[in-house]
Amino acid sequence: MGIVRLEETQKAELEEFRRMLLSCAAVHRRKDDDGFRGQENVAPAGNGDVLDRLVCVTSGVSYLGIAIVNQLLVNGYSIRIIVDNEEDVEKLREMGNSGEMRLNNSVVEVVMAKLTEVESLTEAFDGCRGVFHTAAFVDPAGLSGYSKAMADIEVNASKNVIKACGISPSVRHCVLTSSLLTCIWRDNPLDETSRLIDHKCWSDESVCLNKKLWYALGKLRAEKAAWDIAKQSGLKLATICPGLITGSKFYQRNPTSTIAYLKGAQEMYTYGLLATVDIDKLAKAHVRVFEDMKKTASGRYLCFDQVIAREDEVEELARDTGINASSITGGASCSNRPRFELSNAKLARLMLRTPRCHIE
Repeated sequence: MGIVRLEETQKAELEEFRRMLLSCAAVHRRKDDDGFRGQENVAPAGNGDVLDRLVCVTSGVSYLGIAIVNQLLVNGYSIRIIVDNEEDVEKLREMGNSGEMRLNNSVVEVVMAKLTEVESLTEAFDGCRGVFHTAAFVDPAGLSGYSKAMADIEVNASKNVIKACGISPSVRHCVLTSSLLTCIWRDNPLDETSRLIDHKCWSDESVCLNKKLWYALGKLRAEKAAWDIAKQSGLKLATICPGLITGSKFYQRNPTSTIAYLKGAQEMYTYGLLATVDIDKLAKAHVRVFEDMKKTASGRYLCFDQVIAREDEVEELARDTGINASSITGGASCSNRPRFELSNAKLARLMLRTPRCHIE
């Protein structure tokens, strides 16, 4: 996305991507050995079905991107990964030449495209039925932070992705990764509004600007712009709004977004709005929403599996991020304070349904 990543993070994510591919290959081999060849959730081998199961993932070699690619492979999809620099392309192509990026009927391919150019993205999406835009950004200065300039970059990239999806003759559905922060930052005092915060709620831009919550502002503007463009083009869009993404070494592997998300942590904690979600559960939600878009899935989905409230939960988050617990709580307990109620009921209902076999 026109952004230079920290070299250590880049190498770590490529290595993690390789481990994920090897793990998926091992799972497929076990299924074959146990006599389940062809019985996974893989569409029949007709040409139309193969095309229907080709999807594109932006920032596929990012913390969230790798997890989504993993879930797509498990479910029998072929994936086209977009990267933004030639070095990543070459390293990933080496994996392809070695056979690491072919798993039974699933194939992982890599293309280089610029998220600053609609034409480049349209070409990259050619032949894909769906696009997962993970919006995985890092600091262009190589520092752990998310500036107002990065918010502008994120908004423009999301606009370009949705425009390209609308132009592409093959793309039918797009899943955009937004953030729970697009729902919770409002100017209404707790006693003057409903305590329920769900997929119908939107943050106020003025609040994000006044508090200098650039990550929340970038996600908010990017999602709103995506909806406007999707409605104009007729593209079927769904957005997933996750809490703070956690999982194995999440801070080391995803520092920019983690630090940016936690700006305003004290206020979120005080009002019961500091929520987290495990990376694997989030990836499964992305794939499940995509698979149900042909039928009923649409709109926004809040995704979280924990609301930080207890002292031990605060301490665990502090250990994982290296942030002082007092920076999260402000030194106060939230147990006796009025709190909002976060609701992910819409996504929970969808996840409980019997999965469809494939997208037509």
